[in-house]
Amino acid sequence: MDKGLIRNAGDEEDPEEEADSARRLPHGTRNYITPAGHARIRSELEQLVRVERPQVVSVVQWAAANGDRSENADYIYGKRRLREIDRRIRFLSKRLDLAEIVDPGRREPTEQVFFGATVTVCDEQGNEQTYQIVGVDETDFARGRISWVSPLARALLKSREGETVRFQSPAGWRELEVVTVEYRSIES
Repeated sequence: MDKGLIRNAGDEEDPEEEADSARRLPHGTRNYITPAGHARIRSELEQLVRVERPQVVSVVQWAAANGDRSENADYIYGKRRLREIDRRIRFLSKRLDLAEIVDPGRREPTEQVFFGATVTVCDEQGNEQTYQIVGVDETDFARGRISWVSPLARALLKSREGETVRFQSPAGWRELEVVTVEYRSIES
């Protein structure tokens, strides 16, 4: 029987895995990331390994020493939190192993859009918006940071100042004119 079809009693859906599936890279592509994004991921990994995990292990050891583990909330929740931390550590470690750091601040100025570009676009109504094309782990739409694998970024990549790009948005097809392209270091 296929082990992928077997599920143990007590197994739960992995919410982190579901959330991370939204950040999956297209097959066969590299995990481009800016230096600030790389530093943020490395910092989170170190925080988990050096601070949070040892604290949770200490709580679990203390709770295990108290006896009956079946009704020991500190033990049960501590073990669950430990699994979550270990899962996140594995995920971050894989991301860092696959990361290819690209510093947009060191790129030669050009009118063409590549990874790390800060692009100002103008829509059909004349509204301007500025986006930074960053790695999948750095996406923050509120700050104008879009993943290089997003539909908008894919439409912008390799375009030049003055060109019009067309892309599929949730609201339908849209056209944007590329106004300016800059390459500057991205702060975290």
